[in-house]
Amino acid sequence: MFSFFRKKSPPPAVQPQVVESQAIAPQTAEAPATEPVSAPAAVAAPAPAANAAPAEAPATEAAEKKSWLARLKQGLSRTGSSIAGVFGYVKVDEALFEQLEDALLMADCGVTATQKILAGLRARVKSERIEDAAAVRTALAKVLADHLRALERTPQVPAAADEKPWVVMIAGVNGAGKTTSIGKITHHLSEGGHSVLLAAADTFRAAAREQLAVWGNRNQVSVVSQEGADPGAVVFDAVQSARAKGIDVVIADTAGRLPTQLHLMEELKKIARVCGKALDGAPHERWLVIDGNTGQNAVAQVKAFNEALQLTGLIVTKLDGTAKGGVLAAIASTCPVPVLFIGVGEQLQDLQPFSAEEFAGALTGA
Repeated sequence: MFSFFRKKSPPPAVQPQVVESQAIAPQTAEAPATEPVSAPAAVAAPAPAANAAPAEAPATEAAEKKSWLARLKQGLSRTGSSIAGVFGYVKVDEALFEQLEDALLMADCGVTATQKILAGLRARVKSERIEDAAAVRTALAKVLADHLRALERTPQVPAAADEKPWVVMIAGVNGAGKTTSIGKITHHLSEGGHSVLLAAADTFRAAAREQLAVWGNRNQVSVVSQEGADPGAVVFDAVQSARAKGIDVVIADTAGRLPTQLHLMEELKKIARVCGKALDGAPHERWLVIDGNTGQNAVAQVKAFNEALQLTGLIVTKLDGTAKGGVLAAIASTCPVPVLFIGVGEQLQDLQPFSAEEFAGALTGA
């Protein structure tokens, strides 16, 4: 499913390490006065798994796709049930559109997106002379997919050796699922043959470093970490180490924070600047993890973090525990930062690339 990450066969596995980053004073992270010390990390991807015979691959991929769509539909069932319930109404009249408007607003699509979606649906119903409620639901799925298509984007890991490493900076509020999402993405990258190095830049919370180390061990990748160190210094060391080792990807986990905590938001900007000092153009990606349960508050988070970091993508988690899955429609209308991945569960397979068509179909039950 993460086919866009697949590039090469994984190298033989070695024992992952948690590497202690050099202790660097905060001001040094902003503009290092001395040559930074590369963390001596031995980076490894997992050993190659037993692959199915080539003739069986298409069937396996089809089964995985079907399984994912079933999980997505189940995960969005709380949102979709309220929308699908509207189409039990037999006649296609103004009452149906009024009920649908209420359902979209309750799903946290937001006023602007709801009005745009309904306007598009009315036009389609009129032009296609739809008179059946079930056909209206199919039309709604198409209109919603068109609305969400602005959020589609497929990130690509550069293949050229001189572009290594590809640096991804991850931000988000506490509890959004930031570190868990990093672990899942690392797994898929490693399975695709990419070497990965994790930077534990959440230096304020010991549990965060430990959690990232667990994911590092599970995925057979190394983690650059330093208790109490300046977050920018940890990221600087991680990028320098990755450059020296020829590692493909660096993923930096940052401390959870609310967008109203201005001093912490300034620190995020600083980490990004220090990252650029370690490698021109880094961080190449700035992703925000948002909890799908937060509804319209997620829109406010996207706006605030986008202003601070110029986000290149979103990861939306926990869509299986909410009736507010329509918030992606609100994001598309008000702050269309691409949605790269969505999560509908705790398993590795429950985080997958976002598809407007798949999401719209699951949300409407079409």
